Amino acid sequence: MEEYIKKAKTLLEALPYIQQFYSKIFVIKLGGSVASDISLKESFVRDIILLKLIGINIIVVHGGGKEIDALLNRLGIKITYSKGFRLTDNKTMEVVEMVLSGKINKELVALINKFGGKACGLSGKDGSLIVAEKVKSINIELGSVGAVKSVNKEILETLDRSFIPVIAPVSMNEKGETLNINADLAASAIAVAVGAEKLIMLSDQDGLLDENGELIGSAKEKDIERLIKKGVIHGGMIPKAASCINAVKKGVKKVHIINGSIPHAVLLEIFTKKGVGTQIIK
Repeated sequence: MEEYIKKAKTLLEALPYIQQFYSKIFVIKLGGSVASDISLKESFVRDIILLKLIGINIIVVHGGGKEIDALLNRLGIKITYSKGFRLTDNKTMEVVEMVLSGKINKELVALINKFGGKACGLSGKDGSLIVAEKVKSINIELGSVGAVKSVNKEILETLDRSFIPVIAPVSMNEKGETLNINADLAASAIAVAVGAEKLIMLSDQDGLLDENGELIGSAKEKDIERLIKKGVIHGGMIPKAASCINAVKKGVKKVHIINGSIPHAVLLEIFTKKGVGTQIIK
């Protein structure tokens, strides 16, 4: 009996959060090992179905860097990064779209449906959900790398609220050229456009670290900007941190960066006081 009472208490502890977030929108960016590990994906999917059933509206934006790299290596196509962005020539772009829109997106949709949710797979191209423009760099040609120019949330509003949109960050510009968008930046732009309560970033990192290598539990956007300027935040974490700053500056109430390899990390971050990662507030 004691075990069942403990379970009841756990549920009651979550009640204030459930009441607070009922009918709100959470945009969750799925990346890192979660995007390629089936057991982690299943755990994540069960979490978001639970959130949906208690009245939280979920939008998933996913990456897939590891699977893209694996296929590029198999095909003998060179992989190059610059400041956290993948250099994307025409051959690479074909592989990126194939993996993101054709493989990972549909696997996630199928998994959500398998466990009793209702998912709809989209890319940035569908309904001109994301209109992009080429990223220009002074020092290096990035190729088909896009930055979000605008988000057309109409297609998301058209979907019945019972569906979970699952979005691949592949889009095109006004000329019809296909562009690869960093998933963190795409998730940030979508969160701003839909007025999300939270933007949650799942990666292989526990969160953001300070100068001493310690996990930052909570920070304001100006603190994160300072760490970027000092080079404490660098490499692939730069676009992630920049997307978080952009989101809170433009109205998203909280952004969370958490380690998706922790079982049920999303639930632990949302329904506990301490959380498991870094939260960024305005």
